[in-house]
Amino acid sequence: MHRHTPLAPFDLPAATHAYLERAAASLQEAMTTSEVPMRYACAHVAALRATAALLAARARPVPAQRRSRQQKNAWVLLAEVAPEFGEWATFFAAGAGKRAAAESGSHRAVTEREADDLVRDADRFLGLVEESLGMTRHVPVREHLPVEPIRPGRRVRVA
Repeated sequence: MHRHTPLAPFDLPAATHAYLERAAASLQEAMTTSEVPMRYACAHVAALRATAALLAARARPVPAQRRSRQQKNAWVLLAEVAPEFGEWATFFAAGAGKRAAAESGSHRAVTEREADDLVRDADRFLGLVEESLGMTRHVPVREHLPVEPIRPGRRVRVA
């Protein structure tokens, strides 16, 4: 298992902070758009930017002679650099195709439920990344997501 020496937030590279800001902006855009495909795409991009922040903080250059010729995507790198996020990497990698379809404007790529769920998942992931970087987690967006209105004749299940 990889061990990393945690840095204090003020010791983190500027790129890490910039990616975290961009992740938060993408998450905000996902929360405020009424377009379902865009909501999904923005949430996925928020997770990708949070991953970039973590990689900027933890990844170390590999000498040229040890580099693989095969390029690795961010999700593969995340699992390698931060194995504790391996399940998250697999989860977000699985949604990359849907994000591409959503970005191309497909209204059948994702459902409203999938988009809302991904917003919540990306929000949680961003908080975990912040915490792993020694930062205070942001306030979750649950309070900000629209609540589905109760439609007449629809049963409401109370948990």
